[in-house]
Amino acid sequence: MVDRVTLYRAPTTEADADTIAAWLEERIDADVTVEDRLLGDAAGEELAREFAAARVLSPYDRETGTDMLGIVRYEQRALEHPERAGGVIYDGLAIQDALRKRLPGEGGLDHLHVPLLDRVLGTWGDHDGRWHKRVAVLGQPAVLSVPGLYEAPAKPEAYYEAKQKHALVSGDTPPREVLENEVDGEFLVADDPRTTDVLKGYVLAAYHYLETGEAFCADPDCRLYDAHRQPALLNAQLRGSAFCEGHAEQYG
Repeated sequence: MVDRVTLYRAPTTEADADTIAAWLEERIDADVTVEDRLLGDAAGEELAREFAAARVLSPYDRETGTDMLGIVRYEQRALEHPERAGGVIYDGLAIQDALRKRLPGEGGLDHLHVPLLDRVLGTWGDHDGRWHKRVAVLGQPAVLSVPGLYEAPAKPEAYYEAKQKHALVSGDTPPREVLENEVDGEFLVADDPRTTDVLKGYVLAAYHYLETGEAFCADPDCRLYDAHRQPALLNAQLRGSAFCEGHAEQYG
């Protein structure tokens, strides 16, 4: 049984861990606390090497990582100065393993740790032989990628149509910000003010998984739903009755 939850801040992102913690504590039977950035406390050359080893090198290559000294040095600087990080996808399970070894205390299942990260995480899909960006890697610790909210769930079709049109006309892909301003539709953008509210459901899902063994809910109107498209993400997290009937009894 989970009786403690600790959230770790991601200060370079829009996510407000204190607000999420207050929301969560109203809904679960566990103490919820907030700590500073876990990567800051755990930073060092060894962790930098593990981040370098977890780098996704190609969307279609299962093998990850490099031990090149320059990349390790980059990862060390990014751990110390997270505002410099970006543009890299990491194997989410490898990052989870690296952080698990550095959890304070004994890391038992009665104390859930939820680091909010400023990195993009992915998991390998055996079914289609490619990497997929993820918002959440559940377990202990439950690792949540804040930029994953903006990048993992697919955007509306109009976004990709505009991207293709620009590529045909100019021969190059326009900056993401240009497309986001051009396209009508509902999707999260970097540093979106809705980030904190959307993350609440994922933090609750992390608790729910460790407490019950159930990963996500199949009901697209429930906050425990793992949406694969941006409109579905916003629907599950920001609209409707918040929970399906079954989970409303637990958390509503």
